[in-house]
Amino acid sequence: MFPEQIIYIGVFINLIGEFFYLKGMFSGNTKPNLISWFIWMLAPFIGVFLQIKAGAGLSILPVFMAGFGPFLVIAFSLFKKNAYWKIESFDLLCGFFSLVALLIYVVTYNLGISILFAIISDGLAAIPTLIKSWKFPETETVAIFIVGAINSVFGLLIIKNWTFSVYSFGIYLVLMNAAIAFCILHKKMLYFNNEK
Repeated sequence: MFPEQIIYIGVFINLIGEFFYLKGMFSGNTKPNLISWFIWMLAPFIGVFLQIKAGAGLSILPVFMAGFGPFLVIAFSLFKKNAYWKIESFDLLCGFFSLVALLIYVVTYNLGISILFAIISDGLAAIPTLIKSWKFPETETVAIFIVGAINSVFGLLIIKNWTFSVYSFGIYLVLMNAAIAFCILHKKMLYFNNEK
């Protein structure tokens, strides 16, 4: 078991990733899909509330940061024209089903089922960004997703009460951040392998 203070290292690392993402938006290189980022803001904030009810301690800080970062991205995109990716009908469909899952998550009285629907909601919101990252990796900044995974690992390292409601969102965040980072980096990895 690691000391709880390790979580602050993860938060600091996460803030560095946010800085690079916002810097990429400012320069016009990074163009977030606002459907994904809106749900990514909403779902973790609700998840934090439910995890507190489940008895989670400081281990919820990475989940909070998973919502706070997208809040900054949404806020910044409102002030910077052309700082976001064009939304298509598939994005709206994913966003709609994500909101439905989020609604089920909010109204379900079973904490485990609620957390599961929060993960489903977040995952559905991630689909447009996963696809965009695979097809157009140059429109994303990988640092935010790498540090998001690292931050979530720090959160998992200090969990005292290993119940599904406490650990599941953190494990999901590690996996999803790693998947998006892979989608962004896959062309560079292929290029690197072909150069050998």
